[in-house]
Amino acid sequence: MNKIYLDHAATTPTRSEVVDVMLPYFTQQFGNPSSIYEVARINRKALDEARTTVAQALGATSEEVFFTSGGTESDNWAIKGIAEAYEKKGKHIITSNIEHHAVLHTCQYLEKKGYEVTYLPVDEYGQISIEDLKNAIRKDTILISIMYANNEIGTIQPIEAIGQVAKEHNIIFHTDAVQAVGHIPIDVKKMNIDLLSLSGHKLFGPKGIGVLYIRKGIKIRSLLHGGAQERNRRAGTENVPAIVGLAKALELSIEEMETSNKKIIQLRDYLIQGVQEKIPYVRLNGHPTERLPGNINFSFQFIEGESLLIALDMHGIFASSGSACTSGSLDPSHVLLAIGLPHEIAHGSLRLTLGSENTKEEMDEVLEVLPQVVQRLRDMSPLYEDFLHSQR
Repeated sequence: MNKIYLDHAATTPTRSEVVDVMLPYFTQQFGNPSSIYEVARINRKALDEARTTVAQALGATSEEVFFTSGGTESDNWAIKGIAEAYEKKGKHIITSNIEHHAVLHTCQYLEKKGYEVTYLPVDEYGQISIEDLKNAIRKDTILISIMYANNEIGTIQPIEAIGQVAKEHNIIFHTDAVQAVGHIPIDVKKMNIDLLSLSGHKLFGPKGIGVLYIRKGIKIRSLLHGGAQERNRRAGTENVPAIVGLAKALELSIEEMETSNKKIIQLRDYLIQGVQEKIPYVRLNGHPTERLPGNINFSFQFIEGESLLIALDMHGIFASSGSACTSGSLDPSHVLLAIGLPHEIAHGSLRLTLGSENTKEEMDEVLEVLPQVVQRLRDMSPLYEDFLHSQR
């Protein structure tokens, strides 16, 4: 039985080219980059080169790039660090109600500390309104944190317009770009982004490594305290193998982006069309055009998403019903509820996220298996049976 991996939004396999550049830093080149002798200097040079590579990919400068343990730490650092640094100016933060939980839970934590948070609603496609954003701004607003692209439904936000509003009102703008970096073009200067979070394992790099871009001139408190690493802003010995791997993965992603996206979009649209033609009572979630190249999110009426995932797994098809960080929860997706889906339909969601290694043959296999699985589950559903009786 063929194994078909369609959960690239959860994580991606580390590319062999990435592993190859990482390996020497586990063994021969093992030095601590903070030391002064030759083995350490080699690692310091690798660290500096990786930082430059990441900066160039974002349109930033190397002194604006700080390495972290991943997207969650970067989000926490951005939001808590700005909240503490600017609390004398104000204690109001604006975000959206479809953010990743690394942002939402951090904001909820700050609310318990006396901060006020406005959670902007989204439309049926998952986009915020620029007018809503402008109306939410107050004199004491210190931070706007809006994700670049949603991890569940793939919708891309109007980031450049958000950045312009933030700039006009002298408010710091952070974006969680974990799903976007390496997949769509980003220029932090052009888009007026002050802070940006990214994660290595979402772009065919290693797990446990991420970046927080901090625009020069932005005040921010440290999240971790200890040594003087990362220019005194993020303590802890740098994870040199992972940092080198992240830089290589990002470099490859940028080089291959145009060709890779063309292929992935063709496969995505082919699969979307096939599912809509073969399966009735299905809804495509997310924006029809302003969406990540590899993201597909369907809601199937009259079935449970968990049952659908188990059935697909038995056929060697690996997918998700939403964010991997909440896949153990039985609650419906907060993102799907935010775009207006009722609970019973939100429960029947399926997220298929494609990567460059997927093929048309795999899409054909999914289009063969998925309609059969959906129909079998519906045949066991009393809700579906009641619906059919009501249509007679």
